Amino acid sequence: MNLFLKRLGGFYKYRFLMQQLVTKDIKLKYRRSFLGYLWSILNPLMVMVIMVIVFSNMFRSDITNFPVYLIIGQTLYNFMSESTTQAIFSIIGNASLLKKTYVPKYVFTVSKITSSFVNMIFALGALIIVFIVCRVVPNVFFLFIPVILLQEYLFCLGLGMLLAQGCVFFRDIQHIYNAVLTAWMYLTPLFYPITLLPEALRKLVMTLNPMYFYITQFRQIVLECRMPDPYLIIAGFVAAGIALLVGVGAFLKTQDKFILYI
Repeated sequence: MNLFLKRLGGFYKYRFLMQQLVTKDIKLKYRRSFLGYLWSILNPLMVMVIMVIVFSNMFRSDITNFPVYLIIGQTLYNFMSESTTQAIFSIIGNASLLKKTYVPKYVFTVSKITSSFVNMIFALGALIIVFIVCRVVPNVFFLFIPVILLQEYLFCLGLGMLLAQGCVFFRDIQHIYNAVLTAWMYLTPLFYPITLLPEALRKLVMTLNPMYFYITQFRQIVLECRMPDPYLIIAGFVAAGIALLVGVGAFLKTQDKFILYI
């Protein structure tokens, strides 16, 4: 308990550094861009339009309000992909600073996940535009959406910490993870209905794929106008909890050795 409180105290102590790192990441992403933060909205909209054109003839008959279905999956998956990919390099990318002064190493990983989360919040503007165009009527269950985003943030934080510490010792992780992300994308029903998968594979996705939990919760609220299934909510928090325990545990266990490998 004392160790936990000490960690929280350290986190609070370096909150301003965290804020500066998050702000820097966001500014760097849009530096020298004419439209700046508008790209957070325009980019997912353009990708969605292209994917709707490509896949609408195949799946639209099976999916109600296909553009809404698509952009929900696209937005949540892109956050996971972007945040964890950036987290991989959060330690080795700051090697020079870590060698010169003492800074809690987790600050760099948490800031990468958080800056990607802020980018996703900006991207929610694209969702709102699609909701308006497709005449999605807001309902009281929209109030649960922040809980879904929190689940995914905690999951990405745990996974990001695991990847960040792993990449310090095994640089090949960055290349392996790119292949994993590609497979993960196709095993998540972003642009196709889950019913298209063979039954055995469908059960695996519905049981073991955390992104399915978060995306389906969001879709049930928006497209079905109801509270997400209790199973999905519980599974979403369990996946986030496991990721945090494993990721943070591995990070704290190995962080003292980082300086020898970076």
